[in-house]
Amino acid sequence: MTIEQHLEQHLPLTEKQPKVCVIFPTRGRAAVLERVVAFVDTQTVKPDLVIVSCVSDEDVGNLASRPGLRVIMGQPGSTVQRNHALDQVPEDFDVVIILDDDFLMHPTWIAQVLRAFDTDPAIACVTGTVIADGIHGPGYSFEEGCAILARTHEVPKHLNVAPTGGPYGCNMAFRASAIVDIRFDERLVLYGWQEDRDFGGQIWNRGYRVVRINTALGVHLGVKRGRVSGRKLGYSQVINPLYLVSKKTMPMRDALDHVMRNVASNVVRSFAPEPWVDRRGRLGGNLIGLWDFVRGRLTPERAARL
Repeated sequence: MTIEQHLEQHLPLTEKQPKVCVIFPTRGRAAVLERVVAFVDTQTVKPDLVIVSCVSDEDVGNLASRPGLRVIMGQPGSTVQRNHALDQVPEDFDVVIILDDDFLMHPTWIAQVLRAFDTDPAIACVTGTVIADGIHGPGYSFEEGCAILARTHEVPKHLNVAPTGGPYGCNMAFRASAIVDIRFDERLVLYGWQEDRDFGGQIWNRGYRVVRINTALGVHLGVKRGRVSGRKLGYSQVINPLYLVSKKTMPMRDALDHVMRNVASNVVRSFAPEPWVDRRGRLGGNLIGLWDFVRGRLTPERAARL
């Protein structure tokens, strides 16, 4: 379906009760996941279905018996697990939300996303505003994340819809009809790294709008358990953006900016690394990735073998 046909057939979500599916890909964080999924109950607009995409029973704890929740199991990897979940979304759903298993939504997050979709039928991808991101530090506990949200009483009344290069993977929402045949690139293995940007690029290349809004607020706890090794991630930091350039889902300028910032950060901080970051491992992976690029090898799947 072309975007023109999509716009002709689309009705604003407010003209009917939209059906919303929330997806949590997860592995090895059952204790956090249970609390994050329970936190969804605070939403002013409740999802009709929650899908947890995991690898084993140990990943979900006691969630299997939760009403309105579907647990699916398959191969590990953020892209593979997200695709597995997308394949399970019923055809009559209107909005698909994909969240990290350590992301806490403000109570109006879903309502604000639906509001944004209703402003323009060409909007197919919405990402919110992260008011605190533990990924840039040691991370937040669940209690700390809840406290941060509790102090955030006022959601901006004016909705600001701004174009963005791609969604932030910890909190993404999609118009279901626009992504029926779009999937995450499974060559981006393990943690994925820029798989969200690639997915948004596929949407943008079809003429849809990919936007960020200021009213869908949340906290990314940045839990460190379950992360990939520094060397593997360092390789992905270099190869994945350059691979996306070859796919035309990321401009060369943006890719070079990503690569240079990450390599420079790993060089500088390798002398006094943060306790929660394997800077030297990342730098080693960076160097392997640069050498592969020089040799003309854009092989993001190699990260799994390092």
